[in-house]
Amino acid sequence: MENLIESKIREKLVAAIEKAIEDGSLKLESIPDIYLEIPNNPENGDYATSLSLKLAKTLRMPPMKIAGIIVEHLEEPNSLFDKIVMAPPGFINFFLRERAVSAVIKQVLAEGDRYGSSMQGSGKKVNVEFVSSNPTGPLTIGHGRQATIGDVLSNALSFCGYEVTREYYYNDAGKQMNMLAQSVHARYQQLYDSAYPFPDEGYKGDYIRDAAVDVREQEGDKFAGKNDPETLDFFRRFAVREMIALIDRDLKNYGVRFDVWSLESSLYSEGKVEQAIELLRKHGHIYEKDGAVWFRSSALGDEKDRVIVRSNGEKTYFAGDIAYHMNKHERGFDWAIDIWGADHHGYVPRMKAVIKALGYPDDFLECIVHQMVSFMRDGQEIKMSTRQGQFVTLDELVREVGLAVTRFFFLMRSADSHLVFDLDLAKKESNENPVYYIQYAHARISSIVKHASEKGIDLGNLAGADLSLLTEPEEIDLMKYLSRFPSVVEAAAEKREVHRIPNFILEAVGLFHAYYNKSRVVSEDEPLTLARLALVEALRLVVRNALGLLGIEAPERM
Repeated sequence: MENLIESKIREKLVAAIEKAIEDGSLKLESIPDIYLEIPNNPENGDYATSLSLKLAKTLRMPPMKIAGIIVEHLEEPNSLFDKIVMAPPGFINFFLRERAVSAVIKQVLAEGDRYGSSMQGSGKKVNVEFVSSNPTGPLTIGHGRQATIGDVLSNALSFCGYEVTREYYYNDAGKQMNMLAQSVHARYQQLYDSAYPFPDEGYKGDYIRDAAVDVREQEGDKFAGKNDPETLDFFRRFAVREMIALIDRDLKNYGVRFDVWSLESSLYSEGKVEQAIELLRKHGHIYEKDGAVWFRSSALGDEKDRVIVRSNGEKTYFAGDIAYHMNKHERGFDWAIDIWGADHHGYVPRMKAVIKALGYPDDFLECIVHQMVSFMRDGQEIKMSTRQGQFVTLDELVREVGLAVTRFFFLMRSADSHLVFDLDLAKKESNENPVYYIQYAHARISSIVKHASEKGIDLGNLAGADLSLLTEPEEIDLMKYLSRFPSVVEAAAEKREVHRIPNFILEAVGLFHAYYNKSRVVSEDEPLTLARLALVEALRLVVRNALGLLGIEAPERM
């Protein structure tokens, strides 16, 4: 649900602009969208709008003059604002009255687990594709960040009313799959002949040996000494099936569920790749050179043209990706979001070129490229290599530091920032660990509410508490902060900045700890006790909702 305070500010601004249009002060044909910001510096108010700056070009007036007209037409007397200040080059800053802020408590208590939600995306279908690790081995801790970003973004979009489909795309065709098959085949042969050579570029993890043993247990020595195409095809199919099952298991243990699993191979077997190539050819985006088939992507914003069929007739990964995104559009999605690792940064322009070539809207595809993660233990970075079998799996990380800590740590920085995951900090059970700090606060509030109930306080009457009694600066700060939660969720979804949610929780919990250390919630003053219980219960609900979006438990005791 929308923040009531923001809704009221917008209503008053709309009314002011309508009056200004009516008396000719502002010559506008329609009222523009009104965006509110939360200033970083509290001295600039609780909310601000740059509306005047955006209208300056249309109205051909100085922004400060436009701001003055809007403020002049705001309804007075005003029970919502303590003061309104205009600031160069054209901002309007709103300072809220203390009593106006308390309305958020009643809103939170009334809406409960729906507080922070909205219908912003109602009627829009969104495909979020993430992880999509090639099935050449288990998910490593390097995949954890993408899995967490994709899952939480999907949660936030759903919370904002979008119809979200979570999708995993398996690249189960091509050179890497052939190498996976050869790796398992070689380990299988070594069970019968220890001198059997292992491919130079083969995958060397223990999971390859485990797959080979599984083949022997299921098929015996049926393939011993055999290296024909039929045998390698069996090992390829077997290895891919085993790796997909392993990845699926690890994702479920990590709390990530997918609605759709797409296989690259199906795009070939169903003729989708050929259809995509022919469509591009029909529209003049394909040409042939040196025996290969090229996509004319340089004419559509890419740095150079791209090969989609090699001179030997083998199709590139790019050919499959073209067909895959055409398929997404054919399935009726209004919007497709791909989440990729930093090594795919150069892939964005060519995929954007594909979207243009296919005639889709430019904003149909959005690519989120997250930066790498460094894992530190004892002050030293952990070096990893999937091909060499030197890595820590996501499953191992969760078992070492816990699901909640793993997910939260992956979200502590924006996706476009490098992330350092400190394993030593992650295992601490103290306020140094942000997850412990947050969960302890939720458990403490739960304990306070339980204590009040045991003392015979009627918790069913919290909504009727006299909130005008909440006058301490820390109480005002907490209420103001709780009112911002819907905006935080909306920004996380609309701007794809899911790190805003954990940062919000940390700040809110910090305000609570400062408040709790100074003020008693349950006292002999029953009206004040009810008001303070309403405040902390509202905070508990908001923390629980925010943790729920992160896929993290909100414990009632620790």
